[in-house]
Amino acid sequence: MLRVLCKECNTELVSSSKVQFCGCPNQMRVVDDKVGAIDLSKVVMVTNNSKDKMNSHFSTEDLVYQEERRKRKVRKLNFEVK
Repeated sequence: MLRVLCKECNTELVSSSKVQFCGCPNQMRVVDDKVGAIDLSKVVMVTNNSKDKMNSHFSTEDLVYQEERRKRKVRKLNFEVK
């Protein structure tokens, strides 16, 4: 749930799946977790309760191991051709 306030017309909008506009010349709009306006300096985010979900099938230990593995250097071997 996202709550946004327009400083120009003092309209507070709550996010939903439908598009919502404040109606002033700034045309602030809210859809789901996206906010837009002509001038974003006139927009204040009151609350932001969106939680970032980690969509991963790996455990935290697996992710740490993969990150360490990624930092390893590749060893180059030189072969002598006869």
